[in-house]
Amino acid sequence: MKIATYNVNGVNGRLPVLLRWLNETKPDVACLQELKAPQEKFPEAAINDAGYQAIWHGQKSWNGVAILSRIGKPAEIRQVLPGDTEDEQSRYIEANIQGITVGCLYLPNGNPAPGPKFDYKLGWFARLATHAQTLLNQQVPVVLAGDYNVIPTDIDAYKPERWVDDALFRPETRQAFANLTAQGWTDAIRTLYPTETIYTFWDYFRNAYERNAGLRIDHFLLSPQAAKLLVSANVDRNVRGWEKSSDHGPVWIELKD
Repeated sequence: MKIATYNVNGVNGRLPVLLRWLNETKPDVACLQELKAPQEKFPEAAINDAGYQAIWHGQKSWNGVAILSRIGKPAEIRQVLPGDTEDEQSRYIEANIQGITVGCLYLPNGNPAPGPKFDYKLGWFARLATHAQTLLNQQVPVVLAGDYNVIPTDIDAYKPERWVDDALFRPETRQAFANLTAQGWTDAIRTLYPTETIYTFWDYFRNAYERNAGLRIDHFLLSPQAAKLLVSANVDRNVRGWEKSSDHGPVWIELKD
């Protein structure tokens, strides 16, 4: 099973890019973030025509997450991260697909930090950790995929010294990610490529993509049962170079059946 995650940065505005990528790479499951579309504006018909069935949780202008599958419609488990009934931001959706629990997440950016947005990021992170532990306790294959807005270590940033005060790289953020993985989650990309320079995001400014001045902020965390099935993983870096593409590249893993 090939599972991908892709921050599309506007599902309707970049629909041709998304459809081209789906057609060329044919992931079995695709987790999308930053739809930037209300629930009723999700392009379901175009997604269906591409051979995929979808569940999604939209939000006007911002956020929004979706799970696409070409191997049967995702069986939705939840579309809100537990722990805060007043949180109205669309940042999490979870489904079962052929025995794999797939959580698609868009963790808050948190800038400027310190401040209320950073506090919200850390609070959301804490809720994610609580839910992640619940998922681990089920002892089933679980994949938590998405835009974590976390630069885990220096190797995950071009010139990391420029990011020391950024919410994506502050010590509190990196510690939260480390605490999460310490529960027993496997960082798929870093496990297969422990020392390589691998990025998933390149800013639109200063020719960042052409210079490979990027960040690794889109991650796959695998439960022990899923990690045993891990075959391969990589980034579709070339997609970032397409015309009118997102500033993220799709990331994917392959699991044994």
